[in-house]
Amino acid sequence: MTQSQTNDGAGAGAVTTVEAVPPQPQPQPQSQQQSNEMVLHTGSLSFSSHMSREDEEMTRSALSAFRAKEDEIEKRRMEVRERIQAQLGRVEQETKRLSTIREELESMADPMRKEVSVVRKKIDSVNKELKPLGSTVQKKEREYKEALDSFNEKNREKVQLITKLMELVGESEKLRMIKLEELSKSIETV
Repeated sequence: MTQSQTNDGAGAGAVTTVEAVPPQPQPQPQSQQQSNEMVLHTGSLSFSSHMSREDEEMTRSALSAFRAKEDEIEKRRMEVRERIQAQLGRVEQETKRLSTIREELESMADPMRKEVSVVRKKIDSVNKELKPLGSTVQKKEREYKEALDSFNEKNREKVQLITKLMELVGESEKLRMIKLEELSKSIETV
């Protein structure tokens, strides 16, 4: 019995099992015939389980990579959100503090008018910078959700294709085993 592996354009390997035919037809003892059938049957089972394990391993590694990427994206998103919230908190505190200072300054004779004006301009500038950051966070969250949905869809498609492949491989093995049994019977009758 010989096995050969071929690769098609899609990269999936197919194993072909061929039983060597003796040069002269000789009747085989019953135990040797059962042994040959057992080897053929065992060979197809090991191929099927080997492919199944490879597919499970591939699916497991794809899911693991997906989870790792998803965790990394979520972690980064939360870090950005926390930094923005911290910055917003600091800005609000600074705004309150500066407002209090401004009120105190206005109640006095205003020798610090220029400095107050500069600080107000800085506050306005910081507020202007915060608005686009907030919209950027929302945009990135939308992009993340769209990318995640797209990834999930492709992953579902891959699982369906793997299932179809396993069905085709199983059907092919059944047909080849039937043909080999027919050939074996025809050799016995000769």
